[in-house]
Parts: sequence; C-alpha cells; structure tokens
Amino acid sequence: MATCSPQPERKNIPDYEYIDVNTKPFHIGAFRDLWLERLKPSDYSYKEEEDEAFEAEFANEFGLNAETVNDIKSICSFDSLRCHPVDRDTTVVPPDSSLRTLRQRKRRQDYKANLKVNSNRHELYAEELERLTVGRKPTGEEDRIPEGEVIITVNIYYPTIFERFKYVRPHATLLMTGSHTLANLRDAICCVSDLQVCGEFSNTPDIAPDFISQDHYKSSFFFLEGVFYNDMRFPECQAISSTTIEWAKSHNFPSYRQAKMEDTKFVDLTIKVGFPYLYCHQGDCEHLVIITDVRQVLLSHKSDCLDKKLYPLLTHKHRVTTRRCTVCHTYIGRQVKITWLTTNDHFAPCDPCLFCDKCFRMLHYDEHGNKLGDFLAYPYVDPGAFN
Repeated sequence: MATCSPQPERKNIPDYEYIDVNTKPFHIGAFRDLWLERLKPSDYSYKEEEDEAFEAEFANEFGLNAETVNDIKSICSFDSLRCHPVDRDTTVVPPDSSLRTLRQRKRRQDYKANLKVNSNRHELYAEELERLTVGRKPTGEEDRIPEGEVIITVNIYYPTIFERFKYVRPHATLLMTGSHTLANLRDAICCVSDLQVCGEFSNTPDIAPDFISQDHYKSSFFFLEGVFYNDMRFPECQAISSTTIEWAKSHNFPSYRQAKMEDTKFVDLTIKVGFPYLYCHQGDCEHLVIITDVRQVLLSHKSDCLDKKLYPLLTHKHRVTTRRCTVCHTYIGRQVKITWLTTNDHFAPCDPCLFCDKCFRMLHYDEHGNKLGDFLAYPYVDPGAFN
C-alpha cells in the first residue's frame, strides 16, 4: 500500500492558514529574497531590453535562424496587424454598421453622451490622485525605488470607539515599501483623535489650538505577531504597552516582546497577510491594521509609482459625512478654523450643539471678546475634515 510522503515545509512562502482569510506567518525580507533567487535580473530590472538582444534570445530559445526571425517580425508587426489607417479614430462608430456588436456599442455611446452625472469633490480628488501617481516616474535616479523592492498594501480601519467601526470597509489604504519603518506608517495614518483638543475653553477660546492631542500625547504602538512596537522617537514618549505585558505575565499568558517602531522596517517583520493587527494611540484609540498584499515592484506592473518620495502612497480614503453648523448650516468639516461643541448653553437650540468658529463667537461673546452667559465650550474636530 502506497503511503503519501509528507510535503516539505515551505518556509517564508505565503500559504493559507485559513482558506480565503489569512496566511501563515512569513518573513517579508526572506520572502523578497526567495523571489530574487528565482527571478532573472532582467525580470525586475528597470532597464528596457534592447531589440537586438531580445531577438537573439528569442531565436536561441526557439531554435530559429535570422531569416525566420525577420519573417516573424514582418508578419507580426503593428503595421501588418492594423486593419485601419493610423490616423483613424477607433472610438467613432459608424451609424449604419451591419455588425450587431458595433450597433450595441453605438447605442451605449449615445446613452453615456446623454447621461448627466455630477461628480462630487471626493470623486474628483480620487481621480486626480490616481492621475498623479499611476505609473509615475521620478525626476532623478536618486528618487527611484530600488530594483527588487517590495510593496506592502496596508488597510487602516476606523477606531473601535467610532460608530463606523461596524463597517468592514477600510478608512484608508496605503502602499508602503519594504525600506519604510513602522514609524513611517504611524505618521501616515490620519485619525481624528490626533487632532482633538482636550479641555473646556469657554473662557479662553483663543488658546484652544495650542493643545492638540498629537503634540502632547505622542505615545503609540503596533502589535504584530506577539511583539509590541512602541514609538520612542520623542523624549515624552512612553512604552504604553508595558502595562499589557505585565498583566499578561501575571495571568500566565504567553510572553510578549517589545521593540521600537522607528528601528523596525517592513522587511524585518514576520506577518500574516489578511490577519488583523492592532495600532493604538492616544491611550485608547485602537485601529485594526490588515496587510492585504506583499509583492515586488516589476517592470511589467506599468501602474506602479516608482517615485519613492510619494511613499507612503495613499490609494484609497473612505468618505465621511460631515456635520453642519447649527446656525449657518455650513459644513464644518471644510472649516479652516476650529469648530465648537457647547453644552448647558441657553443660546443653543439643542444640547450639545455644534457651531462654526464665526457663529460661535458672534453668539457667545461681545465685541470685546467677553463671555456672555454661562455655558461650556469644547473644541470639536469633525471626521469629515479628512475628506
């Protein structure tokens, strides 16, 4: 009776741990090295192969002589394959065509021509972002992504304390290179918690912008595969993961390690593709972080942006509905100045109540800036500010 021989372990080659969910853990740097071992340098080189070298390689691979190669070039050239003049516009469909496919195409073109669709500013921004980055080449060779570099796709989700956490769509999608550190990813994440202003400022509204949270509470960490990567770039940073590690030790949980995110590059990580990891900042603002793709930059990927100055590269941002000022009904997410939320306010129609900065000051202060009435005012940052 034949026995099945055990399959050799494919270390650092992504394989499913759970089908269509996530992979087993693998090392990104080792995965890149395995690709480089199997690929030819010409497969990931940015240099275009010359025609003569290609023809010689083609003839050698198929065992053809020079005369046969020339015949194939003439038969398969663009001129012989083209069935219409070069200057002919192929998007114009003749109105009296007898082909059913062309008649359907003409009907579709007429429908789109009469269709009125008003693109909003978010769609226009997404289209502009794509035009500026797709296939972008650097102006200088020093800004070009190195050959054989890996690109990591990272999805950032809404914080668990935010009502939109129930949606599965990511808040933002970023492309990172293998040479980026986790600190670069941390700086590229936009979260409304970093812009919050803590405190009550009804008596001193002019000093509120000096107390932005990200300037005062800089501690944060990523948790990936049993390791807490703390942000320790600034003197005021603290290893806020220490509390969790000590609690885990006292409750007989597996031991966790600590490292600095600014010293850890993506190529140094061992991760699972599709597995939810944790990013925590501002004390209790927790985001799911999911790595959805790890691949190499190849010349065949014509849409890859090769300008490393544009990375981390934002490719998607979820639109959030902005709120309006209670008085002037202006979208406060578009306001440059700070906006306000008041409580115990007898000037407001509701409690709590939102105001833009202009309406807030006109309604609650006199011409000399003196406070009118007894109310509490808190700076408010609308999530739509990131639209």
